[in-house]
Amino acid sequence: MSERRVWTEQGSSVLNDAVDAYQSTFAERLVAAYALGSLAHGGFSPHVSDVDLGLVISDPLLPSDHDVVQAVADNVRRGRSALHDRLSVFWGTPSTLGGQVVGGRFPPLDRLDLLEHGRLLTGEDVREVLSRPTYRELVVSGAEFALHYLSGDGAVEEIRRPDLLVTRGVRTLTRLVLMPVRLLFTAQTARVGANAVSVATFLTDDRAPGRELVAAAHEWRTAPPTETSTVVALLRAGMVPLYLRFIDDHAGRLTRLGHGELAQAFERWRERLEYVPAPEESPG
Repeated sequence: MSERRVWTEQGSSVLNDAVDAYQSTFAERLVAAYALGSLAHGGFSPHVSDVDLGLVISDPLLPSDHDVVQAVADNVRRGRSALHDRLSVFWGTPSTLGGQVVGGRFPPLDRLDLLEHGRLLTGEDVREVLSRPTYRELVVSGAEFALHYLSGDGAVEEIRRPDLLVTRGVRTLTRLVLMPVRLLFTAQTARVGANAVSVATFLTDDRAPGRELVAAAHEWRTAPPTETSTVVALLRAGMVPLYLRFIDDHAGRLTRLGHGELAQAFERWRERLEYVPAPEESPG
């Protein structure tokens, strides 16, 4: 049995535990459960991947549903392996997924993943009721995600400081390198930015900044790096230019879509990444 197959089976075991728990909790209200992410479209790695689960529960949406879904997920995360702690649950009802009612947790990017790649684990396949995300929704939600997770002070410091980022572990390292690549792919194609296809598309552009870093980070997902000096050198050469490319791309798209405030937030993010302190501001 190949190592990759063993990894996939380990992740699937977490999904099975979660599905069993939700079936016990929701009983006949559990309409369907799907594998999402790399356990659905391939490329799962126990070193870095989340274990993504999509749930469809029956209408009507109840006020208690959010807390119940969260409580079950928290309990599963206390399971027997480190992978259990990486369970991420997306959920909704036919009416929320169809756009008639607001609620649940199924952002546009993940809803697209369900439509394109969701692997049915149990129940009835009900994807025909889903509302397909528009191009605007995909770009705007991707931009909001990036601002929330990648533009904070901690992330900016890690992007600017290779010596710091290498201490954060391979999971944080590969996510910070590959996330802008995946979001660029979705913005360019309106398709799910799975790691393999996003990286392959990015590398076709000979002028793309950070190409060597992106290619290496994709390999690090399955074979974590051992030479810190090599990683630091790649980050120093490619990380900030990669992010500036992503920021410029999305600032332009957001402006054209009429989301000027978001575009301005990207411009402020760019300034922080480029900022060079004056000599008297330097430590020491």
